[in-house]
Amino acid sequence: MEKLPGAGMPLIDLDLYRTFVVISETSSFSKASELVSRTPSAVSMQIKKLETMLGVSVFVREGRSVRLTPEGEALLGYARRILMLNEEAVSLFLSPDVEGEVRFGAPSDFGTRFLPNILSRFARTHPGVNVDVHLDGSPKLDEKVRKGELDLALFTARPGTGLARGGEVVFREPLVWVGLEGGIAYEREPVPLAVSTPGCPWRRAARVALDDAQKPYRISYTSFHSAGQEAALLADLAIAPFPASVVAPPLQVLDSRHGLPEIGDYHIIMTERPSAGKATHAFAMHVEESFRELGLSLPG
Repeated sequence: MEKLPGAGMPLIDLDLYRTFVVISETSSFSKASELVSRTPSAVSMQIKKLETMLGVSVFVREGRSVRLTPEGEALLGYARRILMLNEEAVSLFLSPDVEGEVRFGAPSDFGTRFLPNILSRFARTHPGVNVDVHLDGSPKLDEKVRKGELDLALFTARPGTGLARGGEVVFREPLVWVGLEGGIAYEREPVPLAVSTPGCPWRRAARVALDDAQKPYRISYTSFHSAGQEAALLADLAIAPFPASVVAPPLQVLDSRHGLPEIGDYHIIMTERPSAGKATHAFAMHVEESFRELGLSLPG
């Protein structure tokens, strides 16, 4: 007889995974108990059961808060994926039949950063919905939704600006200065910048930060696509404002040690066309959930 998958291994209940993930997100047993609708003692018993099954400790208590052990950190990624797969499997059968088309817009740099995961997961749970993707600048995307040319759009905006009003914030992270590792572009006077075209919120945020710090600068390289800006960085010809999450060798974050001011956070805003249909609503909920999961893995 063929051996059953997982035979001989303990099967961990999804409720244990869910409680474990919620505790890791809140750093608190008491807060987690409210979110999972269990008493604090019941939550503690769940974690004790999980640790007994695995033979390791997953949390360390520090006063009123808790933090993950190295073993807990290793388990967290698996727990999230298992819960995600369960959600997708159940949604495939229990989600209402939704068909139609969603005209969806996003900034060009989202094409490789966020959209693959969002689109692939949505296609598995809503195979009857066609998503027509439009990549453009943030101001134009907002305008297209208001004109009814798009059903749903994501765009970037600085907190408190007009572009940030009227939509829902689904994600935020710091903008940072980026340059080549070991490079000297940041030392030049005035400091050379590689930025997007006028109207880009990141370009505006960078200029405001430098103006406020009275730091001389000049726009040396302009490209609508972030890949064009990155080329100038790799050649050590300029520095640029990029999201913190995309910085990887051979690029590095530049800060006050390099004579540069903080830029601040940027927001990803989602806006939906009034009277949009069921397909758009379903896709919007999916986008929110995707960014919510991503946000848990980033600082702040």
